[in-house]
Amino acid sequence: MLAFDLRVNNALAAREQQGLTRHIRTVSGGNTHTLHHGHDAFINFSSNDYLGLASDKSLANAWQTGIDNYGNGSGASPLVTGFSGAHQQLEETLCEWLGFERAILFSSGFSANQALLFSLLNKEDLLLQDKLNHASLMEAGMLSPATMKRFKHNNVEHLNSLLTKDALVVTEGVFSMDGDRAPLANIHQTTHGKAWLAVDDAHGIGVLGNQGRGSCEAANIKPELLVVTFGKAFGLSGAAIMCSESVGDYLTQFARHHVYSTAIPPSQAFALTHAAKMIQTEQWRRDKLHELNERYHQHLAGIEGYVETTTPIKPFIIGEDQQALDVAENLKRSGLWVTAIRPPTVPKGTARLRITLTANHELRHIDTLSEHLKVALKG
Repeated sequence: MLAFDLRVNNALAAREQQGLTRHIRTVSGGNTHTLHHGHDAFINFSSNDYLGLASDKSLANAWQTGIDNYGNGSGASPLVTGFSGAHQQLEETLCEWLGFERAILFSSGFSANQALLFSLLNKEDLLLQDKLNHASLMEAGMLSPATMKRFKHNNVEHLNSLLTKDALVVTEGVFSMDGDRAPLANIHQTTHGKAWLAVDDAHGIGVLGNQGRGSCEAANIKPELLVVTFGKAFGLSGAAIMCSESVGDYLTQFARHHVYSTAIPPSQAFALTHAAKMIQTEQWRRDKLHELNERYHQHLAGIEGYVETTTPIKPFIIGEDQQALDVAENLKRSGLWVTAIRPPTVPKGTARLRITLTANHELRHIDTLSEHLKVALKG
């Protein structure tokens, strides 16, 4: 048996023994508030479609119009023939909305984060990351030539103690597993004149701030670099790095994920421009999230494991891995699709239910979830 066979088999066996094996489940309607698995229907509390755009008919029509106007794929990388008028319009829309000079487009948030760190950092640089940053940022930091240090989660004093020279400081605006928000105003004050600040706002854009401009607008700051992704509140996929004119030119030259990847389809870019306009003008979606958040808090505040957040991400801490799986399975038997999150995605001993709210949910859905969750927690 070759070494690769042994490595694969041993790794899978170890993961199985630890009870941490992941499984892909085929579902339909995973982008709606009601999904189907087999013959069963579930209220879906595991989607990142915060504003309910992933199945919105107006957005679907816009994408269809994009296909009619531009065809299917882009056909090439952006620097060859893959950059169309639809891509340019999307960049201009994002810049006008979010207040930046350039928007560099990518096929995913993962590739945008990696491209940012790989292209900017050299071996003499210092990279400071929040301890709970996304895996894409951590992996890029570890693989980059820079010296990477992690500051305690949302701890500005610890960050300040590590700022011994010019640095790139990276944080998320909203943390995907905890649903909490970075203290961006304090971080920005600490980094001003000492470092560049980059904010990954995958879970804040569209949800927070005036016209959904995100975490940074809500904190009244403007970082040097802002990563926005389109797979959550936008209801689609892809990402953009918002930056200055000079940094945009730099990324066009040196960001390999941008230069050497096929551009996102122009029809998708056309739909994303439509989604951006919907986010700006349809305030009722954010108002609905606020209403759902209040109802969730009313039902569950004070129960052990409850974590209060001001975002649609509602972690409910269980602790033990198997217990988290058991509670999630009990909820599924009650017609509620809630995902149990375990190590290594979250720290050992903090296994949880990751409950997410969307503008497509109704108050009665929150009532049902709360009722059955209380029962499931009792075993």
